[in-house]
Amino acid sequence: MKKEWIEKLRWGGRILLGIYLACLIYFMFFSESYGRTELHRDYQYNLILFQEIRRFIKYRHILGTAAVVINVAGNVAVFVPLGFALPVLFERIKSFLQVMILSFSISLLAETMQLVLKVGCFDVDDLLLNTIGGCVGYFIYFAFRRCFGKRGRDGKAKL
Repeated sequence: MKKEWIEKLRWGGRILLGIYLACLIYFMFFSESYGRTELHRDYQYNLILFQEIRRFIKYRHILGTAAVVINVAGNVAVFVPLGFALPVLFERIKSFLQVMILSFSISLLAETMQLVLKVGCFDVDDLLLNTIGGCVGYFIYFAFRRCFGKRGRDGKAKL
């Protein structure tokens, strides 16, 4: 493909990434179905790693399977597109470490905003799960690049 066509595709992807982030912000801060419109008077937070994950699994018969899947698998799944998109859309972001740090940082920003705005709960388990999701997305990108990427002069696959 010509370089200008690739750049147009990247810009289209960046627009899709913006839409993805807007949807993420909506569900984290404004979605009525997740109780985000109710403001709490107190700050809600969990600073103990695995506490909420264990609680969801322990009380799954009360909370329901859907709540457990949404909390645990959903927090991973929601960051997979980010981990895939970052190295595809931004030439400077190519390493696993960069994607992991950015996934963690974006998750930390979102969790901190939930705490400050008193919408939802700041949860270290969510930080871990979101970061894992970003890493999974990067591994999907890496596997995709290895299998289908165009080979450069150095023999390495490019995407």
